[in-house]
Amino acid sequence: MSKTSFLSENNNRRRTFIKKTSALFGGSLLISSLPVSAKGFFLSADTIKIALIGCGDRGTGAAVNALRTKGAIELVAMADVFRDKIDDSIALMNKIEDIKGKLKVPDANKFVGFNAYEKAIALADVVLLVTPPAFRPLHFDAAVKAGKHVFMEKPLASDAPGIRQVLETGKLAAQKNLKVVVGLQNRYDPAFIEMVDKLKQGAIGKIVSATDYYMIGPLKQIKRTSGQTEMEYQLRNWRYFNWLWAGSPAGLQIHNTDVVNWFKGSFPVRAQAIGGKAMQGQPDQGDIFDNFAIEYEYEDGFKLNSFIRHLPGTNTKGGAYFQGANGTASIHSGIRDANGERIWRRQSGSTENAYQIEHDKLFEAIRNNTPLNDTEWGALSTMTTILGRMAAHSGKLVEWKDAFNSELTLLPNRFAWDAAAPVMPDKNGLYPFAIPGVSPVL
Repeated sequence: MSKTSFLSENNNRRRTFIKKTSALFGGSLLISSLPVSAKGFFLSADTIKIALIGCGDRGTGAAVNALRTKGAIELVAMADVFRDKIDDSIALMNKIEDIKGKLKVPDANKFVGFNAYEKAIALADVVLLVTPPAFRPLHFDAAVKAGKHVFMEKPLASDAPGIRQVLETGKLAAQKNLKVVVGLQNRYDPAFIEMVDKLKQGAIGKIVSATDYYMIGPLKQIKRTSGQTEMEYQLRNWRYFNWLWAGSPAGLQIHNTDVVNWFKGSFPVRAQAIGGKAMQGQPDQGDIFDNFAIEYEYEDGFKLNSFIRHLPGTNTKGGAYFQGANGTASIHSGIRDANGERIWRRQSGSTENAYQIEHDKLFEAIRNNTPLNDTEWGALSTMTTILGRMAAHSGKLVEWKDAFNSELTLLPNRFAWDAAAPVMPDKNGLYPFAIPGVSPVL
């Protein structure tokens, strides 16, 4: 497949998925109930071959975690649109003593370009999908159709059509008995597991509301270089563009929002929000909002208020906070009763690493042939954050069913270095962005 045609083909695939799932509502998929075959089983002594697709910092970290799992394992292929990302990643891993002997990636297996993922997938048993989320539906579809087990980072798509495609691919993964782990590592963290269990058991009575925060300084920005195309600039600065990143509710806050969804055992039915772009007069700031205040409402009337900001000179705060009838809870301060006395907190000094645990569980499931498929809740928590972004961009109350069934795609029609990106800057380097009350989001 050529660089210039693969995305058009992907959009056609997405349209097919949309037609199949246009009436689908979230949690009705019940992936875990699908039939299981006997494919994809590895003995403990077998060498599992992995491919890394997306070789930035997070991709490198995922590869290190995978290579530290029990049993024989090798990294045999790497793919990225930028060769320097591959070179930097392998150089870093070669400095890590306990994994460098597991790096079996000759130059012939370092694939560069928009179709590089196909070549890497073909050489592996397990693929690590760690590109910007715009590519996740395409890469996940290709990996599962090729019969590969998958680790994929969050978010899982940038728009609703992508979410529906991911959900459909997750069903196929279950039918093929392929194992899938999503990089929302809090679900694998013993501290979070213990806290959520205690809240469900009524440690502070009925939980009446929750608030989550992801407030940090400015996002890292890579300056333009001479001769760089707009597509390359945006790919280098993918967190500044909604079509690549899905926006900061997805790229940042999803971890905390997913904890609330996990506790609730469900997903919001609607959202309203305010948000904006404080840095709108600065060049090269992309089309993302840099501040959000989102109110998610669940079917039982429960409310999650979500605050996001990434601006210079502002205070920082993070985490999910629960308000119960008889106290409060967060992973940071523990569970406290109505008098403010702490009644639970995970022991400090723990060496447990949730990033490692999620990979341990994936490869354990592969070797033991036990069911493991995170696709549904990973996709629907991503959809939750897309719902929040839609509400802020539109300035309207947005219902889940309308957001989920939206046919508005953010992706370009053609992917190539000389292709026009979905948003383009004006002569001053300023990008158009959503105007609440005006911009369509559905």
